[in-house]
Amino acid sequence: MTAKNKRVQRRRIDLRASSEETPQIREEMIKGYYKPLKKAVTLRLDADIVAWFKKQGPRYQTRINRALRKLMIEAASGE
Repeated sequence: MTAKNKRVQRRRIDLRASSEETPQIREEMIKGYYKPLKKAVTLRLDADIVAWFKKQGPRYQTRINRALRKLMIEAASGE
């Protein structure tokens, strides 16, 4: 077995909501069954946006990521 085969297989998940799913259920499904790969990036944001997220407490980068993911899911459901 190669190192590549030992890695956890990542799979795409369907972000389109079925009629019985609520956004909360979809978010729990994503949290429980899907862990996306992280990629380090350099990103320039407006200072007031960063200050607002930091003022909310620790793990501001995680909250920025969640806000961007929510926007992505909303945009995908509108297609």
